[in-house]
Amino acid sequence: SVTKEIHRINAGEIDRNISTSASWHAQYKDSPYIFIGNIPYDLTEGDIITIFSQFGEVLDLQLVRNKQTGESKGFAFLRYEDQRSTILAVDNLNNFTLLGRTLRVDHASAETKDGEKRTGMNAAPPLLRGG
Repeated sequence: SVTKEIHRINAGEIDRNISTSASWHAQYKDSPYIFIGNIPYDLTEGDIITIFSQFGEVLDLQLVRNKQTGESKGFAFLRYEDQRSTILAVDNLNNFTLLGRTLRVDHASAETKDGEKRTGMNAAPPLLRGG
């Protein structure tokens, strides 16, 4: 499977003492965001947070919805507390089949294409939000 191949490659990099800066993940070292595509339309924000929280503390989730109907468009942006969680999520859930749909999970910039900061549903626990 793809996941096993990724783990094999990662293990090989560790065995050969290849620095983390040589990894393709390094270009996203400053962004705690991931893009999640091809999400089953009936999943809620809570469902997505539950799935992705196995790789780290989720602070923010923006599930993109149709402005008129409120229905999911099948993609989202998620922010982790620790950027290293993005690597685990990308390596483990990209190409994962969920409810008959193959997820696309990739690193994402902390800014939108218009240069604005991403915002969504604040999923941080109260202690991390300062409340």
